Amino acid sequence: MKLKIGQKSPNFSLSDQNNKTHKLSNYKNKWVLLYFYPKDSTPGCTKEACTIAEAYPKFKKLNSTVFGISADKIESHKKFATKHKLPFVLLADVDRIATKAYGVWTKKKMMGHEYMGIVRTSFLIDPKGKIVKIYEKVKPAIHADEVLKDLKELTK
Repeated sequence: MKLKIGQKSPNFSLSDQNNKTHKLSNYKNKWVLLYFYPKDSTPGCTKEACTIAEAYPKFKKLNSTVFGISADKIESHKKFATKHKLPFVLLADVDRIATKAYGVWTKKKMMGHEYMGIVRTSFLIDPKGKIVKIYEKVKPAIHADEVLKDLKELTK
């Protein structure tokens, strides 16, 4: 199912790198960036996480929170977050609850080989819980700046 701008964001409950449970519905009245990424500690995912981490104080100033989501286990997230000093929450979607609800668990191709995986996609959710922006074909190096630019525009 393909989500659209203006739609209510699907709720979920997932554990973070410290085994604390987060429910998306508990973040009403805040802007939320949900960024789905394929795998901890891979080059593109590390680049994306680190650029978001650098920009994180700016996200906080705009009353927003950031969740990185992949199908990696809690232990993997903990290692990844610790190694790169990530100041935001990484959610472990081992059972692919959120990745399927947001339509980012899909068939991928690499070197002629097909497999199921997460396609790098982000969703910007407004304080009322509606999807206001969907970022597809995310470029890890510039994604944080792109989202901040949109957030500044939307919070004027």
